[in-house]
Amino acid sequence: MSKFQSIFGFLLMGVLTFGVVSCEDDEMVDPDPEPMSIAEIAAGDDQFSTLVAALERVNLVSVLDGAGNFTVFAPTNTAFQALGVDLSTISDADLTEILLYHVLGGKVASTDLQVGQTYATTAAETGPGNKQLSILIEKNAGGVVTVNGSSKVTTADVEATNGVIHIVDGVLLPLDVVGHAAANSNFTELVGALGAANGNLVSTLQGEGPWTVFAPLNSAFEAISGVVAGLNADQLASVLTYHVVAGANVVAGDLTDGMMVTTVQGEDFTVNIDGANVTITDANGGVSTVVLTDVQATNGVIHVLNAVIIPMNL
Repeated sequence: MSKFQSIFGFLLMGVLTFGVVSCEDDEMVDPDPEPMSIAEIAAGDDQFSTLVAALERVNLVSVLDGAGNFTVFAPTNTAFQALGVDLSTISDADLTEILLYHVLGGKVASTDLQVGQTYATTAAETGPGNKQLSILIEKNAGGVVTVNGSSKVTTADVEATNGVIHIVDGVLLPLDVVGHAAANSNFTELVGALGAANGNLVSTLQGEGPWTVFAPLNSAFEAISGVVAGLNADQLASVLTYHVVAGANVVAGDLTDGMMVTTVQGEDFTVNIDGANVTITDANGGVSTVVLTDVQATNGVIHVLNAVIIPMNL
C-alpha cells in the first residue's frame, strides 16, 4: 500500500560539482578514470576512514563492493566524532544495524527526487519481525536537505559502479516510533500532545513494543483545536491511546476491509478498504483517511491519518 506515499513529494538533492586539479608540466589528469565501487570510493577517501573501519569490522565491505545498485548516505569522520560514541563499545549487531540504516537497496540520484518529504526503506532489517527500517528524507523551501530531521546532505551524487553516495554530516541512528514522530515537522502537534497527556506516553512508546501507531498530521489536530483545548490530561491520553495498538506490528498488508481493531484505550475502530482508499471509522462514526502507511520504526510501525479519531468514552 505504498501508493499512499504519493501525498509526500520526493526530495531534490544538491548536485555534486567536480573541479579540475591542475598538474605540473606535461602531467595530465586521466580523462577517463577507472570506475570504482562504493566501497572503493570510501576506502580511497580519508574523510571516510571511520566509516570504512566500521564496515570492515562487521564484514560489510564486500556488500558495498559487490554487484547491485545501492544508495549510501555516508557519514564523514567528523560526523562520527560529533556522535560522541566510542564505536568499540557498540556490539557488532548494533553496529551492523546502524551501518545498514544508511543504505537503500536501489540507486536514488538527485534527478530521481523532488522537493518535499518522502520515506525510504533501508537495508536494516531490525524492525519487529525483521521488517526493514524507514528513514525520512526532506528538502525544505530554502533548499536544505536533511535525513531524519537532523543529518544534512553536504554533497550529493557521488557516482559509483554499483550505485551512488550522498555525503551526510551526521550519523543516522535507527528511530523508534517516538523518534520518527519527533523527526517529522508534520507531527509536532502529536508530539506535543503526547508530552502533555497523562500516562507517560512518550516513555511508554519508546519501550519495546511492538506498537502500531495511527498518527494524525498537524492539520488533523488543528481541525479540532477547540476540542483538544477543552480536554484535560486524562482525556487527552484517552484520545491518543485510541490511536495505538499494542503487541503487534500491523503493516498495511495485514489490514482487511471491515477489520475491527482494538486499541490501547480499550475501544475499537473499524478499517474500511475500497480499492486504493483506506479509511478508519471511529466509535462516534467519524472517518479518517489513511494517507501514508508503513513507516517502520525499531519498535513498531506508523500509519498516517488526516483526521483525529475520537473514542466514545472520554
